[in-house]
Amino acid sequence: MQNDFDMNATGKPAVVLVSGGMDSAVVLAIAREQGYAVHALSVRYGQRHTSELDAADRVARMLGAVAHKTVNVDLRSFGGSALTDEIEVPTDADGHAIGEGIPSTYVPARNTIMLSLALGWAEVLGATDLFCGVNAVDYSGYPDCRPEFIAGFEQLANLATKAGVEGSQFRVHAPLLRMSKADIVREGLRLGVDFAQTVSCYQADAAGRACGHCDACCLRTKGFIDAGAHDPTHYVGVAIG
Repeated sequence: MQNDFDMNATGKPAVVLVSGGMDSAVVLAIAREQGYAVHALSVRYGQRHTSELDAADRVARMLGAVAHKTVNVDLRSFGGSALTDEIEVPTDADGHAIGEGIPSTYVPARNTIMLSLALGWAEVLGATDLFCGVNAVDYSGYPDCRPEFIAGFEQLANLATKAGVEGSQFRVHAPLLRMSKADIVREGLRLGVDFAQTVSCYQADAAGRACGHCDACCLRTKGFIDAGAHDPTHYVGVAIG
């Protein structure tokens, strides 16, 4: 299933944020299709489980990344999120509506921090292209998944770096920004993404099996249904194999 990193890949270097979920896997595949030599970056930030990081490594290898780094940032020391604190993860049983208000799974400044790390690596690599999997259509309502955030960070990248001041032009690519989850599923299948290797659940177990009830699971499930595609997600209580 896993391949070695594609050390012979050619093309312009780019840094792609890879969480291990379905969206970032599709983004990595898009970047590769566009001819970039992908440097995949994941962040261990104190999230509830690390099975998504195992998935990120699988995805990076499977889809032909040049390299994959995992950086440690302890956001659990701040807390303030159901993903980094002792706060219950919202599910389809508590009556909340996905996308109405900002849910407790929002991690303060997470995407800003992750893109900043990607920017730092990109500057060292001499890369000017950053890719991330944010989506503003079928999403949980996070403020750092909006087009305004992407545009603002791109402006920051060009103001706050040596490369930017010296004339390089950084670009933040968010190819899934205006796609529905069904569209993302279809694009991933077109690109040959094995979604069974990805983990999206906010509270997956150590084997990467999904709860089936958090917002991430509900959005993922709906995406496969709306796309008319088989859902290969591994769920808790269902044997893997």
